[in-house]
Amino acid sequence: MLADYNNNPFDTKAAKMTFSEVFEAWSKRKYQTISKSNINGYNASYKACHSLYNKIFKDLKLADLQNVIDDCGKNYPTLKKIKILFNQLYDYAIKNDICNKDYSTFVDVAQYKNKNPNKYDRNKFDKSEVDKLWELSEDKYYQIALMLIYNGVRVSELLDLKKENVHLDEQYFDVISSKTENGIRKVPIADKVLPFYKTWFDSCPDCEYLLHTDDGKHFLYRNYYDSYFTPLMKQLGIDKTPHCCRHTCVSMMTEAGIAPTLIKLIIGHSGAMSLTEKVYTHIDVKELVNAINQI
Repeated sequence: MLADYNNNPFDTKAAKMTFSEVFEAWSKRKYQTISKSNINGYNASYKACHSLYNKIFKDLKLADLQNVIDDCGKNYPTLKKIKILFNQLYDYAIKNDICNKDYSTFVDVAQYKNKNPNKYDRNKFDKSEVDKLWELSEDKYYQIALMLIYNGVRVSELLDLKKENVHLDEQYFDVISSKTENGIRKVPIADKVLPFYKTWFDSCPDCEYLLHTDDGKHFLYRNYYDSYFTPLMKQLGIDKTPHCCRHTCVSMMTEAGIAPTLIKLIIGHSGAMSLTEKVYTHIDVKELVNAINQI
Protein backbone atom coordinates (compact mmCIF):
# COMPACT_ATOMS: atom_id res chain seq x y z
CA MET A 1 0.00 0.00 0.00
CA LEU A 2 2.84 2.36 0.81
CA ALA A 3 4.52 1.56 -2.52
CA ASP A 4 1.24 2.23 -4.35
CA TYR A 5 0.88 5.53 -2.53
CA ASN A 6 4.46 6.58 -3.39
CA ASN A 7 3.89 5.69 -7.03
CA ASN A 8 0.58 7.58 -7.15
CA PRO A 9 0.22 10.03 -4.20
CA PHE A 10 -3.27 11.23 -3.35
CA ASP A 11 -4.67 13.90 -1.08
CA THR A 12 -5.67 12.16 2.14
CA LYS A 13 -7.73 15.20 3.18
CA ALA A 14 -9.74 15.03 -0.05
CA ALA A 15 -10.41 11.36 0.57
CA LYS A 16 -12.22 12.26 3.79
CA MET A 17 -14.47 14.96 2.32
CA THR A 18 -18.17 14.58 3.02
CA PHE A 19 -20.95 15.05 0.50
CA SER A 20 -21.61 18.54 1.91
CA GLU A 21 -17.95 19.52 1.68
CA VAL A 22 -17.76 18.39 -1.94
CA PHE A 23 -20.92 20.37 -2.71
CA GLU A 24 -19.46 23.48 -1.06
CA ALA A 25 -16.18 23.18 -2.95
CA TRP A 26 -17.95 22.52 -6.27
CA SER A 27 -20.54 25.27 -5.84
CA LYS A 28 -17.89 27.84 -4.91
CA ARG A 29 -16.49 27.52 -8.44
CA LYS A 30 -19.66 26.64 -10.33
CA TYR A 31 -21.86 29.44 -9.00
CA GLN A 32 -19.51 32.08 -10.41
CA THR A 33 -20.42 31.01 -13.94
CA ILE A 34 -24.20 30.40 -13.83
CA SER A 35 -27.37 32.44 -13.40
CA LYS A 36 -29.22 33.02 -10.15
CA SER A 37 -32.12 30.81 -11.27
CA ASN A 38 -29.71 27.92 -11.94
CA ILE A 39 -28.13 28.46 -8.52
CA ASN A 40 -31.57 28.26 -6.92
CA GLY A 41 -32.21 25.03 -8.81
CA TYR A 42 -29.00 23.40 -7.62
CA ASN A 43 -29.64 24.54 -4.04
CA ALA A 44 -33.13 23.04 -4.14
CA SER A 45 -31.70 19.74 -5.40
CA TYR A 46 -29.07 19.80 -2.67
CA LYS A 47 -31.74 20.19 0.02
CA ALA A 48 -33.31 16.92 -1.15
CA CYS A 49 -29.99 15.14 -0.45
CA HIS A 50 -29.95 15.78 3.30
CA SER A 51 -29.45 12.06 4.05
CA LEU A 52 -26.03 12.26 2.34
CA TYR A 53 -24.71 15.46 3.92
CA ASN A 54 -22.36 13.90 6.49
CA LYS A 55 -21.35 10.79 4.55
CA ILE A 56 -17.80 10.44 3.17
CA PHE A 57 -18.14 11.12 -0.55
CA LYS A 58 -15.76 8.42 -1.78
CA ASP A 59 -17.64 5.84 0.31
CA LEU A 60 -21.02 6.57 -1.27
CA LYS A 61 -22.57 3.72 -3.23
CA LEU A 62 -25.28 3.62 -5.87
CA ALA A 63 -27.83 2.61 -3.24
CA ASP A 64 -27.17 5.83 -1.29
CA LEU A 65 -27.88 7.97 -4.34
CA GLN A 66 -30.86 5.92 -5.46
CA ASN A 67 -32.42 6.12 -2.00
CA VAL A 68 -32.50 9.91 -2.32
CA ILE A 69 -34.43 9.57 -5.57
CA ASP A 70 -36.78 6.91 -4.22
CA ASP A 71 -37.53 8.56 -0.88
CA CYS A 72 -37.61 12.32 -1.50
CA GLY A 73 -41.17 12.35 -2.90
CA LYS A 74 -40.33 14.79 -5.71
CA ASN A 75 -41.84 14.80 -9.18
CA TYR A 76 -40.02 13.62 -12.31
CA PRO A 77 -38.61 17.00 -13.47
CA THR A 78 -37.18 17.61 -9.99
CA LEU A 79 -35.70 14.10 -9.85
CA LYS A 80 -33.88 14.79 -13.12
CA LYS A 81 -32.39 17.93 -11.59
CA ILE A 82 -31.18 15.97 -8.57
CA LYS A 83 -29.48 13.47 -10.87
CA ILE A 84 -27.83 16.34 -12.77
CA LEU A 85 -26.44 17.58 -9.46
CA PHE A 86 -25.06 14.10 -8.76
CA ASN A 87 -23.44 14.11 -12.22
CA GLN A 88 -21.83 17.50 -11.58
CA LEU A 89 -20.48 16.53 -8.15
CA TYR A 90 -19.00 13.25 -9.36
CA ASP A 91 -17.38 14.98 -12.31
CA TYR A 92 -15.78 17.45 -9.90
CA ALA A 93 -14.81 14.71 -7.44
CA ILE A 94 -13.11 12.51 -10.03
CA LYS A 95 -11.19 15.44 -11.49
CA ASN A 96 -9.95 16.33 -8.00
CA ASP A 97 -9.07 12.78 -6.90
CA ILE A 98 -11.81 12.70 -4.28
CA CYS A 99 -13.16 9.43 -5.65
CA ASN A 100 -12.41 7.20 -8.63
CA LYS A 101 -15.83 5.84 -9.64
CA ASP A 102 -18.92 7.69 -10.88
CA TYR A 103 -22.08 6.08 -9.50
CA SER A 104 -24.30 8.95 -10.65
CA THR A 105 -24.56 7.56 -14.18
CA PHE A 106 -26.40 4.52 -12.83
CA VAL A 107 -29.04 6.43 -10.86
CA ASP A 108 -32.49 5.57 -12.23
CA VAL A 109 -35.08 8.33 -12.50
CA ALA A 110 -36.80 7.06 -15.65
CA GLN A 111 -39.02 4.76 -13.60
CA TYR A 112 -40.76 7.86 -12.25
CA LYS A 113 -41.41 9.47 -15.61
CA ASN A 114 -45.15 8.98 -15.44
CA LYS A 115 -45.60 9.07 -11.70
CA ASN A 116 -44.26 10.59 -8.50
CA PRO A 117 -42.60 8.52 -5.78
CA ASN A 118 -44.75 8.50 -2.62
CA LYS A 119 -47.46 9.90 -4.84
CA TYR A 120 -50.22 12.06 -3.44
CA ASP A 121 -53.07 13.38 -5.52
CA ARG A 122 -52.51 17.09 -5.48
CA ASN A 123 -56.18 17.94 -5.72
CA LYS A 124 -57.95 20.90 -4.24
CA PHE A 125 -59.67 20.77 -0.87
CA ASP A 126 -63.41 20.35 -1.41
CA LYS A 127 -65.90 22.59 0.39
CA SER A 128 -66.57 20.09 3.19
CA GLU A 129 -62.83 19.81 3.89
CA VAL A 130 -62.41 23.59 4.01
CA ASP A 131 -65.40 23.74 6.36
CA LYS A 132 -63.67 21.24 8.66
CA LEU A 133 -60.64 23.51 8.83
CA TRP A 134 -62.81 26.50 9.70
CA GLU A 135 -64.47 24.54 12.51
CA LEU A 136 -61.03 24.15 14.11
CA SER A 137 -59.68 27.57 13.20
CA GLU A 138 -59.06 28.49 16.84
CA ASP A 139 -56.08 26.14 16.62
CA LYS A 140 -53.19 28.24 15.30
CA TYR A 141 -51.78 25.37 13.27
CA TYR A 142 -55.05 24.81 11.44
CA GLN A 143 -54.95 28.54 10.79
CA ILE A 144 -51.78 28.05 8.73
CA ALA A 145 -53.62 25.70 6.35
CA LEU A 146 -56.39 28.28 5.94
CA MET A 147 -53.83 31.04 5.39
CA LEU A 148 -52.31 28.95 2.59
CA ILE A 149 -55.72 28.28 1.04
CA TYR A 150 -56.63 31.96 1.05
CA ASN A 151 -53.34 33.37 -0.26
CA GLY A 152 -52.19 30.80 -2.85
CA VAL A 153 -48.50 31.03 -1.97
CA ARG A 154 -46.07 28.13 -1.99
CA VAL A 155 -45.68 26.75 1.52
CA SER A 156 -41.97 27.65 1.54
CA GLU A 157 -42.86 31.27 0.76
CA LEU A 158 -45.11 31.45 3.81
CA LEU A 159 -42.73 29.61 6.15
CA ASP A 160 -39.89 31.95 5.14
CA LEU A 161 -41.99 35.11 5.50
CA LYS A 162 -40.40 37.61 7.88
CA LYS A 163 -42.45 40.04 9.96
CA GLU A 164 -40.68 43.00 8.37
CA ASN A 165 -42.34 42.06 5.07
CA VAL A 166 -45.87 41.76 6.51
CA HIS A 167 -48.07 44.88 6.23
CA LEU A 168 -51.16 44.22 8.32
CA ASP A 169 -52.73 47.67 7.94
CA GLU A 170 -52.56 47.52 4.15
CA GLN A 171 -53.45 43.79 4.16
CA TYR A 172 -50.60 42.35 2.12
CA PHE A 173 -47.14 40.84 2.45
CA ASP A 174 -44.09 40.86 0.21
CA VAL A 175 -42.61 37.65 -1.13
CA ILE A 176 -38.97 38.64 -1.58
CA SER A 177 -37.54 35.17 -2.24
CA SER A 178 -39.28 32.66 -4.46
CA LYS A 179 -38.82 29.57 -6.61
CA THR A 180 -39.03 31.81 -9.69
CA GLU A 181 -38.32 35.45 -10.47
CA ASN A 182 -42.01 35.93 -11.24
CA GLY A 183 -42.77 34.77 -7.72
CA ILE A 184 -41.39 38.01 -6.25
CA ARG A 185 -44.66 39.84 -5.59
CA LYS A 186 -47.17 41.44 -3.24
CA VAL A 187 -49.70 38.95 -1.87
CA PRO A 188 -53.05 40.21 -0.55
CA ILE A 189 -54.41 39.09 2.83
CA ALA A 190 -58.11 38.24 2.75
CA ASP A 191 -60.38 39.76 5.39
CA LYS A 192 -61.45 36.37 6.73
CA VAL A 193 -57.88 35.25 7.55
CA LEU A 194 -56.46 38.65 8.57
CA PRO A 195 -57.00 37.87 12.29
CA PHE A 196 -54.78 34.79 11.91
CA TYR A 197 -51.91 36.91 10.61
CA LYS A 198 -52.34 39.31 13.53
CA THR A 199 -52.37 36.44 16.04
CA TRP A 200 -49.18 34.94 14.64
CA PHE A 201 -47.53 38.37 14.37
CA ASP A 202 -48.13 39.13 18.05
CA SER A 203 -47.62 35.61 19.42
CA CYS A 204 -43.82 35.83 19.67
CA PRO A 205 -42.47 39.41 19.87
CA ASP A 206 -38.86 38.28 19.56
CA CYS A 207 -39.42 36.03 16.51
CA GLU A 208 -38.07 37.24 13.18
CA TYR A 209 -40.49 35.11 11.16
CA LEU A 210 -44.28 35.38 11.07
CA LEU A 211 -44.75 31.63 11.57
CA HIS A 212 -42.66 29.72 14.08
CA THR A 213 -42.41 26.56 16.13
CA ASP A 214 -43.67 26.34 19.71
CA ASP A 215 -40.23 27.33 20.96
CA GLY A 216 -40.05 30.34 18.64
CA LYS A 217 -37.79 28.90 15.95
CA HIS A 218 -38.03 29.22 12.18
CA PHE A 219 -40.12 26.49 10.56
CA LEU A 220 -38.17 24.21 8.24
CA TYR A 221 -40.32 22.57 5.58
CA ARG A 222 -39.79 18.97 6.68
CA ASN A 223 -40.45 19.91 10.30
CA TYR A 224 -43.69 21.67 9.39
CA TYR A 225 -44.83 18.98 6.96
CA ASP A 226 -43.99 15.95 9.11
CA SER A 227 -44.77 17.27 12.59
CA TYR A 228 -47.68 19.63 11.97
CA PHE A 229 -49.44 19.55 8.60
CA THR A 230 -49.57 15.76 8.10
CA PRO A 231 -50.81 14.89 11.64
CA LEU A 232 -53.49 17.60 11.44
CA MET A 233 -54.75 16.33 8.09
CA LYS A 234 -54.81 12.74 9.37
CA GLN A 235 -56.81 13.86 12.37
CA LEU A 236 -59.50 15.17 10.00
CA GLY A 237 -59.25 12.26 7.58
CA ILE A 238 -58.05 14.53 4.77
CA ASP A 239 -55.44 13.20 2.33
CA LYS A 240 -53.84 16.39 1.05
CA THR A 241 -50.42 18.06 0.85
CA PRO A 242 -49.59 21.73 1.54
CA HIS A 243 -49.39 22.28 -2.22
CA CYS A 244 -53.08 21.34 -2.46
CA CYS A 245 -53.80 24.60 -0.63
CA ARG A 246 -52.31 26.51 -3.57
CA HIS A 247 -54.42 24.54 -6.07
CA THR A 248 -57.48 25.23 -3.94
CA CYS A 249 -56.86 28.98 -3.96
CA VAL A 250 -56.51 29.06 -7.75
CA SER A 251 -59.67 26.98 -8.15
CA MET A 252 -61.67 29.17 -5.79
CA MET A 253 -60.57 32.36 -7.55
CA THR A 254 -61.42 30.88 -10.93
CA GLU A 255 -64.86 29.79 -9.72
CA ALA A 256 -65.43 33.28 -8.29
CA GLY A 257 -64.83 34.77 -11.73
CA ILE A 258 -61.69 36.66 -10.80
CA ALA A 259 -59.80 37.95 -13.85
CA PRO A 260 -56.99 35.62 -14.97
CA THR A 261 -54.50 38.50 -14.81
CA LEU A 262 -55.27 39.04 -11.13
CA ILE A 263 -54.97 35.33 -10.37
CA LYS A 264 -51.55 35.21 -12.03
CA LEU A 265 -50.35 38.21 -10.05
CA ILE A 266 -51.57 36.81 -6.72
CA ILE A 267 -50.07 33.34 -7.09
CA GLY A 268 -46.90 34.46 -8.87
CA HIS A 269 -47.50 33.03 -12.32
CA SER A 270 -46.86 36.26 -14.17
CA GLY A 271 -44.52 34.33 -16.44
CA ALA A 272 -47.63 32.83 -18.00
CA MET A 273 -48.96 36.29 -18.84
CA SER A 274 -49.30 37.56 -22.36
CA LEU A 275 -47.03 40.41 -23.41
CA THR A 276 -49.99 42.79 -23.24
CA GLU A 277 -50.71 41.77 -19.65
CA LYS A 278 -47.11 42.28 -18.63
CA VAL A 279 -46.78 45.70 -20.24
CA TYR A 280 -50.16 47.26 -19.50
CA THR A 281 -51.14 45.75 -16.15
CA HIS A 282 -50.52 48.09 -13.21
CA ILE A 283 -52.66 46.82 -10.35
CA ASP A 284 -52.42 48.18 -6.82
CA VAL A 285 -52.71 46.18 -3.62
CA LYS A 286 -56.31 47.28 -2.96
CA GLU A 287 -57.44 45.62 -6.18
CA LEU A 288 -55.64 42.41 -5.17
CA VAL A 289 -57.29 42.48 -1.72
CA ASN A 290 -60.71 43.05 -3.30
CA ALA A 291 -60.08 40.06 -5.57
CA ILE A 292 -59.00 37.66 -2.82
CA ASN A 293 -61.99 38.73 -0.71
CA GLN A 294 -64.30 37.28 -3.34
CA ILE A 295 -63.45 33.70 -2.35
